[in-house]
Amino acid sequence: MIQSEHSNVRIRHLMLSRVAIVTMLLGIATFVEIKGEEFLPEISLFSFYVVVIAAYILSVIYYLVLHLTPNLKVTLYVQAFCDVLLITGLVYATAGIQSIYAVFYTIVIIYTVIFLGRRGGLIIASASGILYGGLLDLEYYKILIPYYAVLQDLSYSAGYVFSRIIIYFFSFYLVAILASFVVERERKTRFLLEEKVTAFDQLDQLHRSIIHSIDAGIVSIDLLGQIKSFNRAAEDITGYGQREVRGRNVVDIFPEYAGLHERLNRLYASDSHKNRVEMTIQNKSTQPLILGCSLSVLKDNQGKRIGDLLVFQDMTEIKKMESRLETNRRLAFVGEMAAGLAHEMRNPLASIGGSIQMLHKSLPLNASDERLMQIILRGKDQLESFMKDFLLLSRPTPGVHEAFDLNEIIDDVLDAVRYVPDWHGKIEMVRSVTDRLDVFASKAEIRQLIWNLVMNALQAMPDGGSLIVAARPATLHESTQALEIEVTDTGKGIAENDLTKIFEPFFTTKEKGTGLGLAIVNRIVDSYQGSVAVKSDPGRGTTFFVRLPNKHQRGVMDPSFHDSPSDKR
Repeated sequence: MIQSEHSNVRIRHLMLSRVAIVTMLLGIATFVEIKGEEFLPEISLFSFYVVVIAAYILSVIYYLVLHLTPNLKVTLYVQAFCDVLLITGLVYATAGIQSIYAVFYTIVIIYTVIFLGRRGGLIIASASGILYGGLLDLEYYKILIPYYAVLQDLSYSAGYVFSRIIIYFFSFYLVAILASFVVERERKTRFLLEEKVTAFDQLDQLHRSIIHSIDAGIVSIDLLGQIKSFNRAAEDITGYGQREVRGRNVVDIFPEYAGLHERLNRLYASDSHKNRVEMTIQNKSTQPLILGCSLSVLKDNQGKRIGDLLVFQDMTEIKKMESRLETNRRLAFVGEMAAGLAHEMRNPLASIGGSIQMLHKSLPLNASDERLMQIILRGKDQLESFMKDFLLLSRPTPGVHEAFDLNEIIDDVLDAVRYVPDWHGKIEMVRSVTDRLDVFASKAEIRQLIWNLVMNALQAMPDGGSLIVAARPATLHESTQALEIEVTDTGKGIAENDLTKIFEPFFTTKEKGTGLGLAIVNRIVDSYQGSVAVKSDPGRGTTFFVRLPNKHQRGVMDPSFHDSPSDKR
């Protein structure tokens, strides 16, 4: 038998059981001696105590040898043979032929079968029969006379002694065979059980791996509406840990869960192929999430409903992409319109403008006519500016990309903005830019981007305020080097309802605005695969954040850079 920790534990239990039995016998004998009663008078207490003490000594030796011997099988055989000798001594000390303790042989045979198998059990059964039969023969022939026999002068017939030996011999072998049969069946059963347990563990591990590796959130709910399981993807999406939500009502995390059944039933009733619905929740950080959900019924082996299974995915970014795609679709449509409109209007507008200029120079005009002429010229300039922005939005002019210092563009814009009609002395300008910010891009596009943001800020402060322009190194997507441009004003701010519309073409809240400035900013940022975000506090001001990949690097929008929805005025 191969020595193992499990086997050592079982052997220690065997030793403990042996000590317990011997202690019980010692207690019985001590009780008898103290009471002074003639209980089992045939017992030789001196011999009995010798056997008990020997059993204790051997138990200590067994324990010490267990940690020293490399061969566990030899140790077990030695223990079994020593136990057979002790039982033989116990039988001799407790009435010999009439002793009731001969049944202890069967205990040794059984545990031998358990540890050493059928062969070991038959060997110990043979040893038990030989020693027990030899003891009875020696007693019958009065070679080894027990103490009680001297006192009572007992004698037995040869037939009685022989039949007792034969019966015990037969019982020893019968116990060994039956015990070996039971032990083998138990081992086979245990082996099969271990195989089943191993297969179940593997299946359970596979199930857990699949559930925890899948990207979709999976939540199981019992009939009381309490959450029973919460996989890793569900934790990542919602921000809640499994321990936080287990046992809580599902409505606490998914407020719209109660209406999912009805909404899905309507889809099934209409034979719709769509079996998913959308749900809006707030994650642990109170940020809104849009989830695509499906709900399935959990059933037991008998087909009885035991709960529900909620499967969901985070659709927030997809919805944002859909919104951007819709915006781009509109821009494409505007581009098609602009191409035709520009073709039809640019030449007539140029002709009208040239003709007006010639008339203005050649005709003598009084004060009233001069005022009307200036109105015509301003209208012409506004139309030209509008056409310029319209064409820039719909059909960007491919600029030459070059390396330059962003500080030059910012300084140029801040100097030029002082001469526009929207500028006045109540505006305080603050510049906070890192000394050297190299960027690889089109100067015209970057200038247009900064100009539109600064003009947007000026127009938000008709009564004055602070205009802050900052630029600094940053990152996109946690690894791409980028530059961040920040434009802050202390104006009226933007209403929450307008935040999702500010980058749409022609959306404006200004009386004279065209609604193209921030749409152009968004178009330029998208062309560089950068990101634009905004924070606005109505009544206190607005800050725009623009991040652009630096130099030759081109990245995607940083998913961690999700501030408030981009807003525009």
